[in-house]
Amino acid sequence: MKKSLYILLVLVVIFLGACSTEKESSIDETKDNVNDKNENINLEEQNEEDSEVDESDSISDEVEEQNDVITKEPQYKMNEIYSIVPIDDANPKVVLLTIDDAPDKYSLEMAKTLKELDAPAIFFVNGHFIQTPEKQQILKEIYDLGFVIGNHTATHPNLKEISAEEQKEEIISVNDMVEKITGERPKFFRAPFGVNTEVSQQIAADENMLLMNWSFGYDWDKQYMTKEAIADIMVNTPLLANGSNLLMHDRKWTAEGLESIVTGLLEKGYEPVDPKLIQTPNIQ
Repeated sequence: MKKSLYILLVLVVIFLGACSTEKESSIDETKDNVNDKNENINLEEQNEEDSEVDESDSISDEVEEQNDVITKEPQYKMNEIYSIVPIDDANPKVVLLTIDDAPDKYSLEMAKTLKELDAPAIFFVNGHFIQTPEKQQILKEIYDLGFVIGNHTATHPNLKEISAEEQKEEIISVNDMVEKITGERPKFFRAPFGVNTEVSQQIAADENMLLMNWSFGYDWDKQYMTKEAIADIMVNTPLLANGSNLLMHDRKWTAEGLESIVTGLLEKGYEPVDPKLIQTPNIQ
């Protein structure tokens, strides 16, 4: 009887020891699983942080690249007849593409066409076309596509027919609006009808804007109000020469003929010059 009791006690002790070992093993395994999960979480968090840093670096690099384009050394300047000429050894066979009265109805379409053709241009803005949020967004889209925004006054008046104060309001208000929409003040000014005054010239100088007119343009003439006619005259006019400053407008026939105009100029060996490479008063 005593022997049987002794054996029973031994078996109980062995059983309890096995349970204890199994429980400790289970606890250790749980700890290991928790540690593994923590390590995975930490690794995922580190990967996310690294990804955010990489994305931030990428955005910073892109912004720096855009700023480099804007601030790089000018390769061209404008002469006394408003043609674009190389400063040193830049390609002389260039033309400057400009679109006035933006963004009326067709400017965004024209910007997309030019973008597809890799053809830079200046879009000269009338202030009365950017009074609504919708038009302001269109202007921002044109700017974000990489195009330079110029100043074409607020209401398109003949500057010789208004007072000095009115001229100042016409010009400065557009610069203020464009800067608010795009973050950048215009660097180019074109007076309506090509009519400047001593006042407008001084305002342009004070605002560090290059004052320009044009070499030729035709899309206001009734005989050129089809896409075929405007494309033909813009490419084949005898006035076309190295550095020509081409005047176009936000108009249906010009928008429709724009691709043919650009491809025709390219076929003749003319390269659309990047306005960001043209010397302005604040870049000497």
